[in-house]
Amino acid sequence: MRCPICQNGILRKGKIKETMFGIYLGEFPAEICSNCNESFTDAETTRVIEQVAKKKGIWGLGKKTKITKTGNSLAVRIPKDIADFLKLKEGSEAFIHPEKDKIIIEA
Repeated sequence: MRCPICQNGILRKGKIKETMFGIYLGEFPAEICSNCNESFTDAETTRVIEQVAKKKGIWGLGKKTKITKTGNSLAVRIPKDIADFLKLKEGSEAFIHPEKDKIIIEA
């Protein structure tokens, strides 16, 4: 079967190492493109990956937030569940830097 992403490669059975938010979830069976390396999991494997992420407490941690103005600066609010997961408290220090089109905040 041809890859639906690049249209050039052939999908072959293999294994992928899955991570979410930088946390390793495990190795899972997938169909992998011989050209672009895009991977595809079936519905059952996707369900298992979701269950592992839920057990590790990271399912649903990705959130949208608003950038607000505070004085002459801009501020980003960190949702409570993310702050709890990272054990952040008021007054915690963080390092912030740009990376291409992203803002990276390291606690």
